Amino acid sequence: MMTVSAPVAPRRHHQQLQSPTPVSAALPTHRHDLPPFLVRGSEGSMRILLMAGLTKILLPLLLLLSVIAAASPSSDAEAASRFQEYLRIDTAQPMPDYAAAVAFLRDQAAAVGLEARTLEFAAGKPLLLLRWPGRRPSLPSILLNSHTDVVPSEPKKWEHAPLSATLDEASGRIYARGSQDMKCVGMQYLEAIRRLRDAGFVPDRNIYIIFVPDEEIGGHEGVELFVASNEFKELNVGLVLDEGLASPREEYRVFYAERSPWWLTIKAKGAPGHGAKLYDGSAMENLMKSVEALRRFRTAQFDLVKSGEKAEGDVVSVNFAYLKAGTPTPTGFVMNLQPSEAEVGIDIRIPPSVHTEALEKRLAEEWAPSSRNLTFEFKQKGSVLDKLGKPAMTIADSSNPWWPVFEESVKRAGGKLGKPEIFPASTDARYFREIGIPAFGFSPMANTPVLLHDHNEFLSKDEYLKGIGIYESIIKALATHKDDGIDEESRAEL
Repeated sequence: MMTVSAPVAPRRHHQQLQSPTPVSAALPTHRHDLPPFLVRGSEGSMRILLMAGLTKILLPLLLLLSVIAAASPSSDAEAASRFQEYLRIDTAQPMPDYAAAVAFLRDQAAAVGLEARTLEFAAGKPLLLLRWPGRRPSLPSILLNSHTDVVPSEPKKWEHAPLSATLDEASGRIYARGSQDMKCVGMQYLEAIRRLRDAGFVPDRNIYIIFVPDEEIGGHEGVELFVASNEFKELNVGLVLDEGLASPREEYRVFYAERSPWWLTIKAKGAPGHGAKLYDGSAMENLMKSVEALRRFRTAQFDLVKSGEKAEGDVVSVNFAYLKAGTPTPTGFVMNLQPSEAEVGIDIRIPPSVHTEALEKRLAEEWAPSSRNLTFEFKQKGSVLDKLGKPAMTIADSSNPWWPVFEESVKRAGGKLGKPEIFPASTDARYFREIGIPAFGFSPMANTPVLLHDHNEFLSKDEYLKGIGIYESIIKALATHKDDGIDEESRAEL
C-alpha cells in the first residue's frame, strides 16, 4: 500500500466586510452643520436628511445580506448538475477511469471543506478517504461508503446514452449507468454534508466518507484490502452505511445482512463421437444432468419467494452465467461432432442462515459428482460468517443502539422504512460485518423500479434531491448520537 497524496486542507473563502456606519456618525448633530436650505426648518427637509443617513446604514447591511445569500445551500439545480457531471465520468468495468473520478470528487470535497487523502492498496486503483472532523474525535466514527466503479452497458439498447446523464424533462428522470448503483449515494453524502456545513452544524464524532474501487468485481483490491490496513484501524469506526436498493413502493428498503457469492464452474469430460451416435457418458449429457439438478433446486427456492413465504434475500439463488461447449468453425460450430469437454458457469448467492457445509456436500455429490466425470472449481467463495464464527449480520432492532437513531432520522425527514431485509446480492458491506462492525445498506430511492445493471437505468431528479434531505437527517443524527460510554474529551471535562 502506498499513499498517493497527503491530506488536503479544506478550502475556505473569507470576505472582509466593513462594519455598518453607526447612526450617530451618519446624522449631523449641530444646526450649523446643516446646509442653509435645511436650517430654515422644514419637516420635509429633515426627512430628506434622515433618509440620507439611513442609506449609509442600510447599504452595508444589504451587502452583508448578499454575502449570506451567496453562502446559502446550493440550489437543487446545481446539486442535480453535479450529480450528472459525476455520472458522465466513465468508470465502467473492466477499464474504469478512476483517476478522473477521484479528481472530480477531490474538487467536490474541497468545495465542501473536507479533508482528503488518496490511498492505493493496489496499483492504479485509488481509494479516496474524506474526513469531516468532529468535536469529540475519540467517539466511534461514522463511515459512509460508496464505490466509484459501475458495470458495463450495451449503449444500443438504451433510450439515452449510458454516459450522457440525460435529464428527460417530461419524466424528470436522469438516465445513466450508475444512477442507482451507486453514484447517487456518493454524491448525496457530499450534498448532505454541504447543507449541514452551510447551516453551521459541527458533528460530535468524526465522519468519514470513502469512494472505493472494484466493488463490481468483488472489492478484493478495494475495501477488502482497506479493512485490513492500519489506515482503517485508525478510523475507530463504529457504524458503516453502504448501498441498498431502490424500492418500487413508498417505503425505503434497508439491509442488515447480505447473501455471499459462490461463483463456480462445473466441467464435464467425455469421449468425442459422431453426431449421430447414441452412447452413455458424453460430456454434454453429463453436464446437462448437472444443469437439470441445479435448475430443480433453483425452482424450489424461487417458489418460496413467489409464494411470499420467504423474501428474495432469504433463499439460495442459482443462476447460469454461461455455457461453453462445441468445436468452433469460422462460421459457427461443427454440427456432427459431439464435444469431449463442456463447461457451465454458475452464480450462487447464499444467505447467512444457510449451512454452507451441507450445501457444498450437495454440490459434490449431486450437482457435480466425480462419478459422472464432473469437476467443479470456485472462482469466488464468500464467507457467510464473521470473524467470531457467527452469521455476519447487523442487529436491526432496539438492542442495537445505532438502529433507533437511524430509524428515527429517516422518519424525521419524511421517509418510511420497510421491514429490514437481507440484501439479495453482495456489497462491500460484507467486509465490515465480517470483522464485527455493524453496517446497514441503504439507498434512499422510493417509488423507483430496481434497475441496477439493467438497460435504461435511471433515477428521478426529485427522488435524488429528496434523498439528500434524508441523508442530511441521518448524518446529523448519527453524528450527535450519545453513546453509553464516556469519551476521552468528556472524561477530561469531568
